[in-house]
Formats: sequence, structure tokens, C-alpha cells
Amino acid sequence: MLDSTAIKIEGICKAYKDTLALQDINLSIRQGEIFGLIGPDGAGKTSLFRILTTLTLADKGRASVNGRDVVEDMADIRRTIGYMPGHFALYQDLSVEENLNFYATVFGTTVEANYATIKDIYCQIEKFKDRRARDLSGGMKQKLALCCALVHKPEVLFLDEPTTGVDAVSRREFWAMLARIKESGVTIMVSTPYMDEARLCDRIGLILGGRIIDKGTPEEIISRYPDRLYAVRDENMFRILAALRPVEGVLRCSSFGCECHLALAEGGPSGEEILSVLSAAGIEGCSIEKIRPGIEDCFIRLS
Repeated sequence: MLDSTAIKIEGICKAYKDTLALQDINLSIRQGEIFGLIGPDGAGKTSLFRILTTLTLADKGRASVNGRDVVEDMADIRRTIGYMPGHFALYQDLSVEENLNFYATVFGTTVEANYATIKDIYCQIEKFKDRRARDLSGGMKQKLALCCALVHKPEVLFLDEPTTGVDAVSRREFWAMLARIKESGVTIMVSTPYMDEARLCDRIGLILGGRIIDKGTPEEIISRYPDRLYAVRDENMFRILAALRPVEGVLRCSSFGCECHLALAEGGPSGEEILSVLSAAGIEGCSIEKIRPGIEDCFIRLS
């Protein structure tokens, strides 16, 4: 029986001087899935990606990509993966077409030979093929970088925060492209600080302070959320936070855009009692409703 594991990470640790970037990371990523590594800046996402793409060595532990060890089989791994780093790493003075041809040549192939692999993405920027990379918009740079990462038909695709700083429309288009790439059998590991993108992955790992604090499908992680959760809405979020955080039985009280998410302990106040607390603080006209947690609520609880 063939092993269905595309990426295996066992006890990976990494430190930079006195700073622990990764602490005992253990993950198993299946072939043909989109796996999301979800966490804020500084959580250790890029450090892990650099180890898996053979750009740096772990201090401890082992990792393999499609059965190839990231240390012993470094050259083989580099030929069979695509990597899109968190910053735009293409040549700014080269045109779209020149960048693409260059990366195809590096991998010993041509754009023509693998055009079917990138066609759906490249057709969106092909009319700008003579434009220099530095003059592209954020969304077009993103598409060009993805084309360059795919031009040699990689088995595994590593995308380190590919949608950071990109507008909402381009983010949606990008994830639609990833879904199509996945259908071709490519395994995708993507990191992001955006909690809403977690729901677009098959499975995810939540990372904070160099540790995996939970992993599973988005639904599995949400199903483990143990507390009653309410959304409180008012025009002045700061006065709601100030009024509710000291209340006994309030576990967490966090701002989520135009509403406050309120996690209550078992036996804690009811929704009606929360409204009474707010009324006593001179806050009238609020609305409150019980809600289902999202990935961000789970992350806040775990952190």
C-alpha cells in the first residue's frame, strides 16, 4: 500500500540565538490536500517553511517531503517542489514573460512544455507579459509568482503568506486558483495570518510561539470549543469591553470588528444578565445573540 503522507514533520525545533522559533513541531500532511498553517506574525510559520524547502536546517528533529529527507535528499526535493515566499522574490527588472522563462530554465524545462499547468493563471496576466515585474499590481505579482512556482509541475507547493497585503478580491481569486491546482493532484501547504482563510483548507494547524496549539479540520477544531459564546453589538465597542471584562463568569471578551465576542463559563451569566450589566453601566440599546465560534475564537481561547 502506498504511503499517502506527502509531508512528515517529527519533533522539529529551531532557535535563532536565544529565541526559540519552533518547538517540537509534529505534523503529517496528506497527499493532494490543502493544509493551512494558521498563526500571527512571528509564530514560526516562515521558519518551518524554510526547513521544509531545504533553505535552512533544523536544530533538532526530522522532516520529509514525499518520502525524501530534507537534509539527505535536498537536491531531489528542490527539483520536485514549488515555493512562493512571503515577500515578492522575482526579478523586478525583468518582464512577466522573462521571469517565467527564467524560472522554467532553472528547472530544466520550458514554459511551452508545461503551459497547461499554468494556463488558467497565466491567461489572466498574459496581456501584461512585456510589463516589468516592479510595475505590476499586488494581485498580478501574486499570480506571476504562483506561475513561476508551478512552471516545472511540482509535486508539492509551499506558499508562505501568499495573500498578505493583497486586496479582498485578489484573495478570493487566489484561493479559487488553489482549489483548481489541488484538483490536479498537487499537495499544497499554505501559511496565513488570516483566520477566515482557515475555512478554505482541508486541514489546518494553529501555530503560536513556535508551537502547534491545535490541528485538524476546521470543523473538528470548532467542535472542540467548550464555552458559551455570544456576540454583543453596540456603536461604542470600548465601553462594552470595559464593562464586561470584570464580570464574574466572563472568560474572554474580545473585539471582532463591529461586535464583541463574549465567552462565558458554565454557570456564568445569561444573555439577559449581560444586558442588565450593560444597562447598569449606562449602555443601552445593545443587541446580544448566541453564536457559533469561528477559527479566530478557537485561536483566542487556545492562546
